Order: sequence, then structure tokens, then C-alpha cells
Amino acid sequence: MNPMPAPFHFNPANRHLKLDPHDQPFVQDPYETYAALHAQTSTFFWEEYGFWCFIGYDGVNKLLRDRRFGRENRHGIADSQGNSGDRSHLKDFDHVEKFSMLELEPPTHSRLRTLVNRAFVSRQVERLRPRIEVLAHELIDRFEARGEADLIADFATPIPVTVIAEMLGVPTEAAPRLLDWSHRMVAMYMHGRNRQSEDSANAAAAEFSGFLRDYAGQRRAEPADDLLSLLLAAEADGAKLSEDELITTAILLLNAGHEATVHQTGNAVKTILESGRNAAELLRDTDATVQTVEECLRFDAPLHMFTRYAYEEIDLGDGIVVKPGDQIGLMLGAGNRDPDAFANAGSFMPGRSDQKNLSFGAGIHFCIGAPLARLELQVSLKVLFDRLPGLRLKEPPRFRDSYHFHGLERLVVEW
Repeated sequence: MNPMPAPFHFNPANRHLKLDPHDQPFVQDPYETYAALHAQTSTFFWEEYGFWCFIGYDGVNKLLRDRRFGRENRHGIADSQGNSGDRSHLKDFDHVEKFSMLELEPPTHSRLRTLVNRAFVSRQVERLRPRIEVLAHELIDRFEARGEADLIADFATPIPVTVIAEMLGVPTEAAPRLLDWSHRMVAMYMHGRNRQSEDSANAAAAEFSGFLRDYAGQRRAEPADDLLSLLLAAEADGAKLSEDELITTAILLLNAGHEATVHQTGNAVKTILESGRNAAELLRDTDATVQTVEECLRFDAPLHMFTRYAYEEIDLGDGIVVKPGDQIGLMLGAGNRDPDAFANAGSFMPGRSDQKNLSFGAGIHFCIGAPLARLELQVSLKVLFDRLPGLRLKEPPRFRDSYHFHGLERLVVEW
């Protein structure tokens, strides 16, 4: 009997998986499928994607660090969605991506990351704690009297985009435009995109670049105490960021600096409310809050797949041989629920002795904003549950159809 919930089909003979990532049962609960796969294999060929995927914690962690793979598409074959051919309609989007440290490998990646990293080390980020706390209180002030709110729109979304905009030195009044551009560009990384979404992403890249180019020009003439000015002045081995590198880096920080954090904030609130645990106890002090946030990151991650290209022919064992230019899928969300890596992997257990997660990746592309994301989650969750101790779900949360991402459409609560 096939243990996979319909309409999923896994063939154990060749380890081929047929699974539509847009199928609603999977969108709403991918972990049921992951658990069924874990019971049978640590690798599978996902037919809808056309590449091998890895779900074991150790295997994913190892392949994230394996320098025989990388993000840069050196062979010019199909892109991360399996699309190839004419990309002239993506000229502006591709120009931005060309300078993105997320899509580059050493030595270019090393130089860019060194220039940006100093702004995101933990000691620098910790200075933002009071501002994040004030912002969380201000947002709750706006909706507390209503007795209900959609925490995605009213709380989870404004915090990270406001923080990263203020860090960069971009006016927070521009947040709606920044979010619009970001959503349209990030749609390029979702499965099943079409020409309409590609055209929209390309236009967003052009508009976003023009907006930031104007602000970079202002900061070049009049430096300020912000990240744009810091990036303009920063040097690594005597080399500064080019204008294109600066613009792309700012776009990357804005896109990555809010998208996953919004999803993780919503997922964390949902997890805590559905756990039946006492939120006041889970967030009683700094240590408990840190443990709870780390378990939220493991239990319901905001990004479920990270793809890499092979740079040489590689025998990965178990009959899997990849050729130069082939992609692999590293399943972060599934790896976080690996029963071989975690006791009671499907249970929410803050303070577990085997605490670790793949949610920020690993290796040279480990999320540069991880200290900031962790701080935003720790501060915002504590403020939220301290201010609204009677918080409860008003309607069942629903996840967006946006795989590889995993985040809620809405999170309607009352108190």
C-alpha cells in the first residue's frame, strides 16, 4: 500500500516522485508528504521539477557546503525554474541578478559578501533592538482596540520592510512601493511562473533599480549614517562596489530582508497558537524566547527548497550521478523534520536538546541577514504576546500557493 497521501505518488523502485507543488493539500501541509517520504528515502527525483532532491538533514547540510555545486549558472542552460531559451524580455531582471551575491560564487561572491557583512554581524544588529521593539508596539497600538487583526498585513509585513528601509536610508513612506517591487521580483523564484509574471518582474526590477540609483546618487553627494552610505564607502582589498553591484545588493537586502521574515513571523505565531503551549512561558525571558524562535524556525520554515548547479560530473551515491549544469533541490523544510536528525521531529518542542535547523541555509550562501531576522522574530513575538495575552485564532490560517516559499495568506486573530 502506498503511504503517500493522494494525489502524491512515489515509486520506490526508481525513487521518482509525482507531486504537483500547487496541489492544495500539499500547499496547506507539506509535512505530511515529507514524513511519508522520510519513511522511504532520503532522495527522490521530483518529476515536476526535473531534478534530484534531498530531504535528509545531514545530506542537505553537506550539499549546501559542497563547493562542487553553486548558485551561479555557469553553463547557461535552463534557469532555476527549468526555463531556457529567449530571455530578452527579462533584460532588466537579469541585469540585477548578474550582480547578486546570492547568485555568484567566489571570488566575486567573497568580495561582495565581505563588503556587506560588516553591517549584519550580531553586534551591529543588536543596536536595532530598541527600534524594533518600539515599532512592534506602534503597530499593535493601531489595531489593539479593534479586538482582531490580520497579523500578516498588520504586523508581520511592516516590521522587516520598515527596519531594512531605515537601515538603508530609504524613506519608510516608500514601503508600499518597495513591497510591490519585491513581491513581483520574488515571484520569479516560485514554481509555475508565466510570461505575465516574468514581464511584471522585469518591470519591477527596472523601477526598483531606478529608485535606488537616485538615492545612491544623493548619498554619494551627501553621505549619511545609513547602509547605503556605508556600502558606497566600503572597500575590500582596495576594491569598492560598482554602481550596479550597489543597486543589486540593496535590492537583494530589501527582498531577502523582508520576504522570509514575514513568512516566518506568521508561521511562528500560528505554531505557538496551535501548540496549546503557554506563550507567556515560551517567551518568559531572553533564553526561553531564543529557544522558542529557534524551534519555530525548525518546525515551520519560510523557504522549503534551495537549488544549486553542479560544476562537474559528481557521483552522489545511491545511483545518482549529476552532470555539469544539472540542478539539485535541497529541501530545507523537509530536512528540518528529518526523524534521523531530531527526536519527535514532527513535534514542536522549544528547548529540545537537538536544536538546529537549515532554515538560513549553510555554507558560503548562509543567510547574511540571519542575525537580523532572529532579532526581529525574538523582539516582535515577545511584544505581541506580552501585549495581547488572550491572542487566539479567529479563522483557520491558509498558506499561500507560493512554493518554494511557505507562508500564510492571512493570519486572522482575536483577543
